Amino acid sequence: MIYWDVSPEIFSVGFLSVRWYGLLFATSFILGFQIMTWIYRKEKKPVDDLNDLIWYMILGTVIGARLGHCLFYNPVYYLSNPLEILQIWKGGLASHGAAIGILYALYLYSKKKKDQPYLWVFDRVVITVALAGFFIRTGNLFNSEIIGIPTDLSWGFIFARIDDIPRHPAQLYEAFAYLLIFVVLITIYYKKEGRFRDGYLFGIFLVLVFAFRFVIEFVKENQVSFEEGLILNMGQILSIPLIALGIYLIVRAHKKVIELK
Repeated sequence: MIYWDVSPEIFSVGFLSVRWYGLLFATSFILGFQIMTWIYRKEKKPVDDLNDLIWYMILGTVIGARLGHCLFYNPVYYLSNPLEILQIWKGGLASHGAAIGILYALYLYSKKKKDQPYLWVFDRVVITVALAGFFIRTGNLFNSEIIGIPTDLSWGFIFARIDDIPRHPAQLYEAFAYLLIFVVLITIYYKKEGRFRDGYLFGIFLVLVFAFRFVIEFVKENQVSFEEGLILNMGQILSIPLIALGIYLIVRAHKKVIELK
């Protein structure tokens, strides 16, 4: 078993605290920006547009993730205490909410950039989102959060800040999966040199990420108590429509290729 008692805080100076989660979250955006710069230059798009894109992404991710947590997992409490929705430093972010936030944010972005259609943007952005998932779930590991159910497997983690029970390192399972999905997406993009039907790469991303997310939920602790009585937990329920959307986008892209032939 692996005993995990790593502090989520790297160091603090006065009221300023630098934490692993924040550092890894920032790293995901920095590397994502570099990847998108390479893509935009490769496809002869204005690199300056990335300054707008990154802000749309950040705001869509943070606002969507926070609202998703509040409204999907504890709506009664947060609607009764709406000011606490703003207290993001207390924790509580939902990846499905982030997905919805990004969907809307990039829609607004593409409306302003006529040479960058909605699905075209998503096909490129999801490459960086998959990589960001790796860093964010690693940050969750440092926070000893989103833990797995008890296990007697040799790689079980004892999260000392939670209890002394060996558990599945669900954060690592997800982190490694997202890293592999990133490799798959960027390999497809590189080999096809960006020449594929709009929505194709986005569809692959949705199917791979949320199908894995559906499966991994079976070894994760439920986020809130009301999930205990459900056949599927909230993470699995929210994954189903996203998987269906991904399948639709892949089929749609494939049909367009056949029609062109």
